[in-house]
This record gives sequence, C-alpha cells and structure tokens, in this order.
Amino acid sequence: MSQRDPRAFLWDVQEAAQAIQRFLQGMDAEAYARNEMAQAAVERKFEIIGEALGQLAKTDAALAARIPDLAQIVAFRNQLIHGYATVHVGTVWNVAQSALPPLLARTIALMEELD
Repeated sequence: MSQRDPRAFLWDVQEAAQAIQRFLQGMDAEAYARNEMAQAAVERKFEIIGEALGQLAKTDAALAARIPDLAQIVAFRNQLIHGYATVHVGTVWNVAQSALPPLLARTIALMEELD
C-alpha cells in the first residue's frame, strides 16, 4: 500500500474542523449539552482530527512537528475513543471553542504553503 500524501491528512483535519464549526453554529454551551446528536457528531470529527494528525506524525514527522499541541490533540482523540465514559460535554465544548480555531488556521496555512 502506498503512503498517503501528507497534505491529505491536513485536508482531513481541515474538513473535520470546519464540520465541527458548522455543527456548533448558533449554539451555546447549554444548547450543545442538550443536543446528543451534535455531541456525537463533534466527537466523531475530533476523533478524525486526532487520527489524521497521528498518521501525519508517522508519515511526515517534520510537518507534524509544525502543528502546535499535536500530542495533546492525539491524546484527546484517544480519550474520546477509549475513555469515552470520562469525557465531559463541557470539555469538548471548550476544546471546540478555544483550540479548534487556531488548529484550523494552522492547517490552512500549512496547506497553502505546501501547494
């Protein structure tokens, strides 16, 4: 099996991050906490982000190193998948509000640089 282009992982991150932003549009923390479907969708997209960045780290470590907090993002993905019972809705909401926008901006900048 041939190796995926590292840009494909960045594209996956960008698409998933933009989807999270669409899913949360018009919601506040309380509305999100009451919306089980939105929670499931957002968590799934965070899982994709973490997996894509984990794969990027294996494929192109130098490029992956240019993404701030990569290890924490992958750890968050692992917690969502393996520690799902301990994931708090408020934590996911806070990550989406504070950590996602800079990650998306960084991903877009790297993709533009690579193109």
